[in-house]
Amino acid sequence: MKLSDSINKVRGVGVKKAAAFARLGIQTVYDLLTYYPRAYEDQSRVTPIAQLRAGERATVLAVIQRVTERQARRRGFTVLTALLGDETGYAQAVWFNQRFLKTKLREGRRILLTGKADYAYNGGGQLALTNITSFELLGAEEDAGEHLGILPVYAATEGLTQKQLRAMMEYVLLQTVDELEENLPQRVREEYRLIGRRSAFRHIHFPKEEEELRTARRRLAFEELYLIQCGLLALKKRTAEEQEGIAHDPNGALVERVRAALPFALTDDQEKVWAEITCDMESLLPMRRLVQGDVGSGKTAIALLALVKTVESGHQGAMMAPTEILARQHYDYLRELLTPLGVRVGFLSGRLTKKERTAMDAALAAHEVDIAVGTHALIQDHVAFAALGLVVTDEQHRFGVAQRAELEKKSERTPDVLVMTATPIPRTMTLTVYGDLDVSRIEHLPPGRQPIRTFLRDETARAKIYAFVRREIESGRQAYVVCPLIEASEETDLPSAEAVYEELAHGIFRGIPCGLLHGRMKSAEKEAVMDDFYANRVKLLVSTTVIEVGVNVPNASILVVEHAERFGLSQLHQLRGRVGRGAHASYCILIAGRSAASQERLQVIEQTSDGFRLAEEDLHLRGPGQFFGAMQHGLGDLKIADVLADMDLLLLARRAALATMDDPAALSFVLPTLMRQYRERFEHMREV
Repeated sequence: MKLSDSINKVRGVGVKKAAAFARLGIQTVYDLLTYYPRAYEDQSRVTPIAQLRAGERATVLAVIQRVTERQARRRGFTVLTALLGDETGYAQAVWFNQRFLKTKLREGRRILLTGKADYAYNGGGQLALTNITSFELLGAEEDAGEHLGILPVYAATEGLTQKQLRAMMEYVLLQTVDELEENLPQRVREEYRLIGRRSAFRHIHFPKEEEELRTARRRLAFEELYLIQCGLLALKKRTAEEQEGIAHDPNGALVERVRAALPFALTDDQEKVWAEITCDMESLLPMRRLVQGDVGSGKTAIALLALVKTVESGHQGAMMAPTEILARQHYDYLRELLTPLGVRVGFLSGRLTKKERTAMDAALAAHEVDIAVGTHALIQDHVAFAALGLVVTDEQHRFGVAQRAELEKKSERTPDVLVMTATPIPRTMTLTVYGDLDVSRIEHLPPGRQPIRTFLRDETARAKIYAFVRREIESGRQAYVVCPLIEASEETDLPSAEAVYEELAHGIFRGIPCGLLHGRMKSAEKEAVMDDFYANRVKLLVSTTVIEVGVNVPNASILVVEHAERFGLSQLHQLRGRVGRGAHASYCILIAGRSAASQERLQVIEQTSDGFRLAEEDLHLRGPGQFFGAMQHGLGDLKIADVLADMDLLLLARRAALATMDDPAALSFVLPTLMRQYRERFEHMREV
């Protein structure tokens, strides 16, 4: 049997079982082997009935005394109860809605059973075993020891029982033993004390003791992380070897004039990042750099200098933003600063008329525009650059790596790429999410920014909160109110942005110009609302999270978030960054449900303004899947490694992968596995 064989080749798998496996994402034999247990049931020790303790799981060996069945109050719901006895006493075993077991559970039969001891399902103080995960009916002389041990528990689905999954896994392990070839170089196995691959698969599914399970999991998690790191590093190396980049000129008079025109001096962090970018851009190797910086840390100023550097070297720059609001904001900023210096800045979006779009296309192709700012319109087929030298993407994970790739293709030589994100990513997480990019971090905010005072309140304080907001608006400030939904839904009673807007505009804020902004509005409508807010014609803006990215209104000093428990900590931190941009004291007020869990989680954001710490908390609270979502950058889900629990292992795997890149023999050993297991994953990444 081959690892690539269809799951249908496994004994016992017919059409129905194959459909059940498909629901679990299992198509091949290898998919089944890497469908690791979600937990383990320790059945290595039999507990006498007299020693059962309420609330604890246990395995008992007993004789069935009698079996009864009754209908529960709920129609069609049955309760099957077996009285079990051993030399020390009696206990009940309870199954719900499993009538078919009645024909198997015969009086006088020996049974080996694992469940949770509880008093809840019977009277008289007698313990009952519920939540029964497994049982075996034994012959009169059968040795129970053959059925004891640590049993795997899999995430199952309808049509597949634990017993069936274990039997099929046992069968596949026997049939594929010769196929499970070693895929880690010997030096790596020895240096990091890893067991062999065949033993690891055997022990992860059927460990005899905890130490076997520990070493198996460590080996397989290391393998997964190591191979991904090797793939990322190999991709980076091949990109550098195959693609001819652009060696930009050293910083000249134009860059220095722009630096002098900035209304602030660069911070030490900004200087460090700018030096790294300068070095990259002056090399023939294409730059692929990610700049991480908290909200308001000054990433845009760094991007501005990089764009000016490419212009001064005779090339064009492109700056791509995920929303039209943010693209327009960048365009206005660049045009105001650069036009007096002779740099030609153009704007391209889907809202331009056909005539405007044609004129802009012609200007780009004729090199009559030095820097183009826009949204997805920049990557359309009709857009051609005369000499594209640098691509800047803002909030890249929102835009998508494939769209960035389309822009990169618009140049004969590979342009430099600068990716900016304000979403804090925990330090070691960049190894898996952005492992093919060099990473720079702006750790500290520029001096002089107003601190934002954050308050966590429940719904009972709502009237007082909005009275405070009205007083601030009457004193000249502006405010945001953010809601989790656009419109009312039958599935939830949460207030929508539309409902909150109607309530506030016709209630406590009557007579004050209010605006509504959400993602379903047409671009022209959104732009009109934002123009009014920028110009201070709208004082209160009720919005969804469409304002999360990049919106910059210095006079806005208050942010109120309705039902803050519906947002992640990092997302709330991004929203909080919409205020505190001017000279006035700023406030972020989170209105959340009164549950202890909601209040406890949100206290973290009330207590700290450190985006990276909040990202770590978010990661721990929500888990990697929710935290990253679409940010997985082509890597897909990890099957056994856990980016939270295995941080140390990830760093070891990275170190081993770096050494492998410098060891031709080790690299040639690993490459076939990379191509076989990860080809689709890394080919996708290579395109981007």
